[in-house]
Amino acid sequence: MFVAEGPKIVGEFPGSTMKVDALYALEEWIVEHQEKFKYHKAEIVRVTAKELSQISNLSAPNQVLAVCRIPDRKLEDLPQEEELILALDGIRDPGNLGTIIRTADWFGVNNIICSDDCVDVFNQKVVQASMGSITRVKVYYTDLTEYLSGVDTDIYATVMDGESIFDTRPGKGIYIIGNESNGIRPEVLRHATNKVSIPASGKAESLNASVATGVVLALANK
Repeated sequence: MFVAEGPKIVGEFPGSTMKVDALYALEEWIVEHQEKFKYHKAEIVRVTAKELSQISNLSAPNQVLAVCRIPDRKLEDLPQEEELILALDGIRDPGNLGTIIRTADWFGVNNIICSDDCVDVFNQKVVQASMGSITRVKVYYTDLTEYLSGVDTDIYATVMDGESIFDTRPGKGIYIIGNESNGIRPEVLRHATNKVSIPASGKAESLNASVATGVVLALANK
């Protein structure tokens, strides 16, 4: 099971394939929203603001907390016709992963493949940072090196010393985003068919992983 909190995020679950088992909410939220969750057959528990603060992980609890069922996903279920896929190598920061999921959703990327050592997608900080996009973007975990060795498509690795992504004109394929501190591991990088970078105009040492994802996907979707 995993937890999602707040009306914005919890409000994304009706109509999604994810199952909500229980809702703990203030009376005013229940009155307005309970009909939307009937098909989930979720237990709906009325709580006070004080009780919500006692069970919440947020510094400012907001109306509703949902307990949801973790979906059973297998990499072999990934649709073969997908034209653009994100591959994440060692993303450890929950906020980064959640924001990457939200960014992927914005650009219509439906699937993300994570290395086994990426942060858990159902970590509550990841769920909150995704702002509900976790209900639409499917995330899979696997041995990334093994997976990439078996695909037959363009693989774009984002690195510091690659060809400028503005000159490459990247197309459909798999886009690898590396670890926040160490980048892409050598054993993963060797499967790349193209190495691209986002050229800097200033003096910052690097780009945040989620920001880099946004730039890459904006260009890949042209």
